[in-house]
Amino acid sequence: MTEPFPVIAKTLSGLEEALVTELHELGIKAELLHRAVSFTGTNEILYRANYCSRLAVRFLKFITSFEVSKQQDLYDQINSIAWEEFITENQSFAIDAVINQSVFTNTLFVAQKAKDAIADRFRTIYGKRPSVDLEHPDLRINIHMQKEQCTVSLDSSGYSLHKRGYRKRTWEAPISEVLAAGLIRLSGWDQQTPLYDPMCGSGTIPMEAAMLASATPAGYFRQEFGFVKWRDFDPDLWERIKTEANALIRPVTVPIRGADNARQAIHAAKINIRKTHLGPDVDIQVANFHATKPPFEVGIMIMNPPYDERIQLDDGIAFYRSLGDTLKHLYSGWEAWIISSDLKALKFFGLKPSLKIPLFNGPLECRFVKFDLYTGAREEDRRSKTL
Repeated sequence: MTEPFPVIAKTLSGLEEALVTELHELGIKAELLHRAVSFTGTNEILYRANYCSRLAVRFLKFITSFEVSKQQDLYDQINSIAWEEFITENQSFAIDAVINQSVFTNTLFVAQKAKDAIADRFRTIYGKRPSVDLEHPDLRINIHMQKEQCTVSLDSSGYSLHKRGYRKRTWEAPISEVLAAGLIRLSGWDQQTPLYDPMCGSGTIPMEAAMLASATPAGYFRQEFGFVKWRDFDPDLWERIKTEANALIRPVTVPIRGADNARQAIHAAKINIRKTHLGPDVDIQVANFHATKPPFEVGIMIMNPPYDERIQLDDGIAFYRSLGDTLKHLYSGWEAWIISSDLKALKFFGLKPSLKIPLFNGPLECRFVKFDLYTGAREEDRRSKTL
């Protein structure tokens, strides 16, 4: 068993607390950071977190940290790390650099300097250096520069964990799987109330809901993780962790539906979902939200409507006003959650939100807004209590 080591779990801004809770459910005690959480783990914990976490983007294994004030400091410190413990001269590596208020201003320069330092160390020891492979390296190295502090970590996930492996086709501006899972978590969905996404695009939110309701691990459909190429990789441990997690998979007993008025989007969604064991559990249909009756008498709605630059502001206001009108007239008794970066247009919904949660969808600052769509009787009761 490996000695415990520090781990940084990267996530999306706004999902940090939800990730702490999720990791606690996996038996991992984590602490909050900005767009990340930290914890101490072993290889067993690292493998399980990568396979099961729905809200993390990647897990970084801490190697070392040091101060730098000039270029030579960075080169010397990176060169002094015993990289031969992590990779052979016949393998490949890649470097991801992140800079935040650093003495360096160019991430490409930092990555290049670090690459040179690693290559020179191998040339000195073995007379041969590992190659660089930006797409599928045997070892992905993360270098984070915060002012004069440099932290070096190994990326145990490889490519981003939002790439679950089930989404073979996409539609316009698909939502990240991690963000979709985060919306479901933040909504407090009890996995018993019917769930509906009336603008599902290629089906990410319904699919993430089905994976959650069936306890299908987030990494179940994924073909590759970074740590499987590490020199200390334990295949028996990895198989045991997957077997234990997969044994918890159960049938979906709650109705889950997705719809979209774009036939091409629904075609992509059906292709994605049918290739999984969850195909029979997710109902995907072509439907116009404004002209279709609710699929269930009551339920929870999670919607990611269009809100990018393709919708002009005036059109956006009319669009959001129509969404609010449809919710008021057709969805009494429902709970509706909408994520949008069009903060001005959200004000024209015509409904008073009961909760607003700041989030980021990529670089876009968003609000995840909850509307309680009371029936007439419940609305009168609510008003009387406020008088």
